[in-house]
Amino acid sequence: MKKFYITTAIDYVNSLPHIGTAYEKIGADVLARFKRMQGFNVHFQMGNDEHSINVEKAARQAGLDPKVYCNQMRKEFEAIWKKLDISYDDFIQTSEPRHIKGVQKLFQKIYDNGDIYKKHFEGWYCESCEAYITEKDLVEGLCPNHKSKPKWLKEENYFFKLSKYQDKLHEHIKKHPEFIVPEMRRNEILRLIEGGLQDVSVSRAGAKWGIPVPFDSTHSVYVWFDALINYITAIGYGTSEAKFKKWWPADLHIIGKDITRFHCVIWPAMLMSAKIKLPKSVFGHGFVYLRGEKMSKTLGNVVTPMDVADVYGADALRYYLLRGSSFGQDGDFTWDDFIRRYNGDLANGLGNLVSRTLGMVEQYQKGEIIPAKGYPYEPAINELPEIIEKELNSEKSKDINFHEALSAIWFAIKEVDQFINERKPWEEYKKTPNQITRILYIIAERIRIISICLKPFLPETAEKIWQQFGFEKLGAFEKQNFKNAAKWGGLNKKCVIKKEAGLFPRIEEKKEEKKMEPKMDQRPGTEDRGPTATEKECIDITDFAKVELRVAEILQAEKVEGADKLLKLQIDLGTEQRQIVAGIAQHYAPEDLVGKKVVVAVNLKPAKIRGVESNGMLLAASDANTISILTPLKDVAIGSKVK
Repeated sequence: MKKFYITTAIDYVNSLPHIGTAYEKIGADVLARFKRMQGFNVHFQMGNDEHSINVEKAARQAGLDPKVYCNQMRKEFEAIWKKLDISYDDFIQTSEPRHIKGVQKLFQKIYDNGDIYKKHFEGWYCESCEAYITEKDLVEGLCPNHKSKPKWLKEENYFFKLSKYQDKLHEHIKKHPEFIVPEMRRNEILRLIEGGLQDVSVSRAGAKWGIPVPFDSTHSVYVWFDALINYITAIGYGTSEAKFKKWWPADLHIIGKDITRFHCVIWPAMLMSAKIKLPKSVFGHGFVYLRGEKMSKTLGNVVTPMDVADVYGADALRYYLLRGSSFGQDGDFTWDDFIRRYNGDLANGLGNLVSRTLGMVEQYQKGEIIPAKGYPYEPAINELPEIIEKELNSEKSKDINFHEALSAIWFAIKEVDQFINERKPWEEYKKTPNQITRILYIIAERIRIISICLKPFLPETAEKIWQQFGFEKLGAFEKQNFKNAAKWGGLNKKCVIKKEAGLFPRIEEKKEEKKMEPKMDQRPGTEDRGPTATEKECIDITDFAKVELRVAEILQAEKVEGADKLLKLQIDLGTEQRQIVAGIAQHYAPEDLVGKKVVVAVNLKPAKIRGVESNGMLLAASDANTISILTPLKDVAIGSKVK
């Protein structure tokens, strides 16, 4: 079995991760899951960077020994990664004995090869970056990343002969364009090298919190030099030669674009000096900004992963971060956009498709999905696995396009919705009941394929779909791969559905929660008739025009649990599907409504009625004895505007 070793950057533990940090881990997790589904033996490595002055300061402020503080922070970090469903195989701390031993071994080896020497140095040093910054990289005298003024430091340190490897690095990058991805990062590094490389400091004098230089206990290994070595110490360098040979070189380092200099210049030069193979590829992903500004604790504009995942679920955050742009480009987080994506793509899209399909299987086939033999059907959905493999493959020296892969999946979701609307199972059931098995089979088989394709991106949701449709009969979810998805007809056994709560309940904005919920019995003809038309104040035509009325078709209908008067309706407006609640249960049976065209007020703000989301209002006439829904006398297209 081919191996695939993937890593993320290790994180400082002086503060908890923000959404930008989560973006990196989620992206790497998708790639790790993707490779496992392709049949690779994957080792997914993460960890914490602990020998930092800022980490030591945070520990002292908390009244803790730095090692105790780091161990506590590991628990908090891992709790977050578990919440986000990050499937890493190992997690390293740079304060672990295995790392310390490996760092000292590599430092000694580079020194013995004549590439480490001692000298005095002075320059601008950013404490937040824990790195020296050249004069030309300052922006108005400030660190470009943290917008803080660096300190001028003067000290005697050990230096690494980075300049010695300038030409060799340049040649390697030119010869292996896949070494730095995407192309814009590669071009940045090539320009940096062509501008000339200077030797870099690799130790700090008198720093007690750090790894001692093996041949000089008065110096500690500089935090960046120390941190980079985790990629080999985590897989046995210095402790297990067999394990190291099994996994190295790394197939893919996933890092933020701000640390490409360390990973694409200093790190490969260190490995060249030690006569160790270079990683195959380094991918520098973009930032996630908050309304156009980089998130950082220093700037005080942090949104944490738990702000989203604790309320809306990990998969909602995973989808949002991956859907907006390619992995190499910058993204932007806003709550308004998150809610729009969540409601539009997850609640109204995937969630609605799953809910309506399960409802039809329950209503027309007593909860059973029956394989329809003799009905070959090869839709374009079979191309999905191939599209995903193309967009997630960075080995051809290109960007990683999570957003394009997800776009293809959501196009397939819309195609299934369109198929349902065109075939109208509710009408087919009345006309030719024997055809319903075939139609529901085609729908369920498409959903089976979609659920497998969702597995790397939304693992929890994909597994829920698998379970709710009873697909366990077809095999365990964890064993599903792209070969299973690429073949039409995999739904070859009778499956029994398990209806559960919806996947993605719609989000109601807080300002709307304060609004009074509409009462279904507040219509003319009920006990409280209200003022007559002549008693009401007349309105202008412009006021009436504010109400948008459209023709819709009822796709599904069911009673609201615990409410005698209420029905929950799934409606089709032509351009979208919605859910509304109507107080007509005592006058209409659910099965009699499916397929009927009705008039709906579509621009009302969403509300909850008995805890059920209602996004619009059905129009009906009523008197003391009955309620009659309004329907067009002639057959007009759904979505038509009522004037």
